[in-house]
Amino acid sequence: MDLLIRKRVPRTIQWLMNVFWIYLILFTCFRVATILAFKPANTGYLELLPACWLGLKYDLRWIAFILTPIALLSISPKLSPYYSYRNKKMWTLYLGLVTLLVLFFYGADFGQFAYINARLNADALVFIEDPKEHLLVVWHSYPVIWILFALIGAVGMMTWMFRRVHVGVLDKNSAVHKFDYKRRYHLIALLLLGWFMYGFLTAEPLNVFRAFNLNNEFKTNLALNPLQNFFTSLRFTKPDPLTNARPYYSRMAEFLNISNTISKTHPYARVQQPGVHSLETQPNVVLVVCESFSMYKSSMSGNRLNASPRFNALTQEGVFFERCFAPSFGTARGMFALLTGVPDVQSRKFSTRNPETAQQRSILESLEGYNTFYFTGGKAQFNNYEGLVKNIPGIRIVDEAQWRSPRQTVWGLSDFDLFMEADSLLALQQKPFFAIVQTSNNQRPYQLPSQGQSLQFPQYPIDTLRQNGFESEEEFRSFVYADYCYDQFIRSAAQHAYFRNTLFVFVGDHGLEGDASAVYPNVWTDQRLSEVHVPLLFYAPALLKPEKRSETVSQIDVLPSIASLMQQPFTNTALGRDLFGSHPREHAAFIMYHGGGWIGVVNDDYYYRKNIKGLNEELIPLSKKPVNDSVKKHMNELTESIYQTARWMLLYNKPK
Repeated sequence: MDLLIRKRVPRTIQWLMNVFWIYLILFTCFRVATILAFKPANTGYLELLPACWLGLKYDLRWIAFILTPIALLSISPKLSPYYSYRNKKMWTLYLGLVTLLVLFFYGADFGQFAYINARLNADALVFIEDPKEHLLVVWHSYPVIWILFALIGAVGMMTWMFRRVHVGVLDKNSAVHKFDYKRRYHLIALLLLGWFMYGFLTAEPLNVFRAFNLNNEFKTNLALNPLQNFFTSLRFTKPDPLTNARPYYSRMAEFLNISNTISKTHPYARVQQPGVHSLETQPNVVLVVCESFSMYKSSMSGNRLNASPRFNALTQEGVFFERCFAPSFGTARGMFALLTGVPDVQSRKFSTRNPETAQQRSILESLEGYNTFYFTGGKAQFNNYEGLVKNIPGIRIVDEAQWRSPRQTVWGLSDFDLFMEADSLLALQQKPFFAIVQTSNNQRPYQLPSQGQSLQFPQYPIDTLRQNGFESEEEFRSFVYADYCYDQFIRSAAQHAYFRNTLFVFVGDHGLEGDASAVYPNVWTDQRLSEVHVPLLFYAPALLKPEKRSETVSQIDVLPSIASLMQQPFTNTALGRDLFGSHPREHAAFIMYHGGGWIGVVNDDYYYRKNIKGLNEELIPLSKKPVNDSVKKHMNELTESIYQTARWMLLYNKPK
């Protein structure tokens, strides 16, 4: 057989066959490494066979993309790698550069998988827009020098293999024939590569959405090739300008309790008057956006590591919502939803970064007689937070360039210094104020600022930490440090006159995906509710009666609820609702998992979700209530209505 191949098949095609197997082994090794590094404990190896089979098809497609230029151009004998030494060097260099690209993508993919348990996609382009901050995070989170050495070594080894295979084919054929040329074998090779591009053993063209049919987060991610996922997701970096929300208006009007609208051009605009729950003292407001504040890792969830005892104590003195959900994962998306009342449903690029969507109305436009502030320990330009908060008229932005304290982490000031400086500035105010304080320390690379290094941290074995949702001792300490900072801020504020008439609101920007099985049902872990479940606390001991609320609420409800307490009418044009109002409302929160392409709604009894392309859906019970088709139909309609309305609002909910 080997002799027959050498007699009939041109050397170029023989070389491509060998290179094909090298790449196939490389891609397969990466998939095996993904299984070994990230496979959930409750998933069996045999269950992964369909994902591996689909992954093989994606790999074949990208190997075909890599080899097609050689097969196509070598139809001309003068461009064959066996025509001249120069051609050999040219095609070997081409394969070396392609291999560098492949290894870079897989390395970045492994980093992203370890960070958020999702394949690399077009969201990674944010690195280009804020390169300094992201490079610092990478530098402090990973052994960059060793990774670069490994990358250079791997590319060098692969290039050596390509050359050795080239020489090996030449040696094997030296006694069989000279440089003959049979174009039919090139055409056969191109047809085979074309079949791989279309989809090996598939009736319809292979696309990225086929992986979602596996109906499991890890299986979907395992099947997806990072090259396939990244370049496909580039198509979804802009909002769809053709969104039609009209068919869903009646359903949304019912959900939002809209009886009449004040605008002919904005059918969701409504004015809310102060109610009986409004505070008559014209309170100040401090909205604290808590970085990566996962509910399941906190003491409030019953987590036995008790990582946030100080904040837990604050919840006993305020109105605490224990089932608040962010619409999606990510600080930029969380800030957007929080300040606009619109879930960031843009498929890839953050809405804060998109000029078409960054300009949004905010309830805070209705504030009268208030000074407004945005405090951050880093750069306000990061993720274009500056552009987002500037939608609030007259807001004063104070970032690391204006603070006196030194930068201590890759994200800027320590959260402790940020709180202390913000407290000092607010104590000087002579008018009522609304301040947004955005924290940043409780995230990778989990650098502990100087104030945290003197704290006494409980010591737990790594297995105990992981069983309770923490991946490392560094993450646990960072969480405890964040808890300390919240407590110190309240203690410091309590020393000033403004404290008694101030409403403090603490809400997580997002959670973190992880094992929440120690405190919550499996759906928190398996369907990733853990990464969007966050604490929400309204804290004003002199103004609000303590209360623990267990109904399902959303991050987008925060601003309408704050505004309803401020004893002045306000205009709401978005999807948030007043949590303190007397009108009956459906307890539900919209959720979008961008990485896997899922949208859904969680309420007190169920979590419903479906793939954006409508390939599959699932309804998971959260209580003992029965699962039936009527419930699924209701939640499907609500999911689609919120999703399509939010898409419309991204483009048309503009400031006055």
